[in-house]
Formats: sequence, C-alpha cells, structure tokens
Amino acid sequence: MRPIEINDAKEPAKGILEATKSKMGAVPIMFKMMANNPSLLNAYTKADETFRTNSGFTPQEQEVILLSVAAYNGCSYCVAAHSFIAKNQSNVSPEVLEALRAQKELPDTKLDALSKFAISVAKERGYPSKDTMETLKDAGYTDEHIAGVLTGVGMKTMSNYINHIAETEVDDMFSEFKWER
Repeated sequence: MRPIEINDAKEPAKGILEATKSKMGAVPIMFKMMANNPSLLNAYTKADETFRTNSGFTPQEQEVILLSVAAYNGCSYCVAAHSFIAKNQSNVSPEVLEALRAQKELPDTKLDALSKFAISVAKERGYPSKDTMETLKDAGYTDEHIAGVLTGVGMKTMSNYINHIAETEVDDMFSEFKWER
C-alpha cells in the first residue's frame, strides 16, 4: 500500500488529513495509509474521538486499553504511537508504560484488570473469559466500562490491521518508542 497525501485524498479523508496537519503540524503515516479508503480513516477518527470523550475512562485507562491491545496484536506502529501519547499526554507512569510494552503484569491492580480484560476481548474475539470479566468488575469497573473497552478494541483492530497490511513505518515523532513483538 502507498500512503495517500492530502492533495490526492478523497473526501472526507482529505478534510481529516488537513485538520490533522493543522492540529499536529504533520500527518501521521498511519492516517495516510488509512486514507486509501476514506471510510476507514473516517471511522477510525470518529471512534477515537468518542472513545476519548465518552468511554468513561481516564486518559491513563484509555492508554492501558489501547496499548494492551496493540501489543497483543503485535502492532509496532501503534505501540510506539500510544507509548508517546501515554508518556507525553496521558500521564501514564513509567512503571505502567514499561509493563504494558513488555506485556507483563501491571504494578497497579485496577489497571492490570483492565489490561487483561481488553486483551481477553481481543484474544477471544468478543468472548472474554469469565475470570477476566469478574476481576474487572471486582476492580470497580461497570457494564459501561465493559462496553467502552469494545470501542477501544474496535479502533485498535482497525489501526493494527491497516498497519500490518501496509507495513507502516513508525513516524519520527514516535521513534523514541520503537517496539518489536
């Protein structure tokens, strides 16, 4: 696959790429790959927007979900990008970030329950283990959170799969966090 530049993109992808460039100063390569089909870029950015504002999770919890699924799916691009966001925007502790990237138990029991549940949803294709669901609820999460995890898993499935297919290179801005499975 080839990345689609702003001038070559169809709407609504063109508008999304322009807005992204205006906001960030650059367009991530993943967005350019998604622009091969405007429905993918549009669906991903809308899912990300609603996940960030309506899922009921803190910024730290959001990154735990997204990094857990990206690492489970082996997406080098998304692990790098979400590690950058976790450190620079979402205030995820270095210990939690290191454990997520290493796919180890998290030092925070509540976040660990969330991570394991998100991975179970992805691994079991929507049939998470009863143990992970029970542990999640015991940690204080609700049915609202269970449904919110599905949004995160869905958006990571879209981004992880396009990055696998396109063999998306990690942007320079995320290079400090390069990761291999």
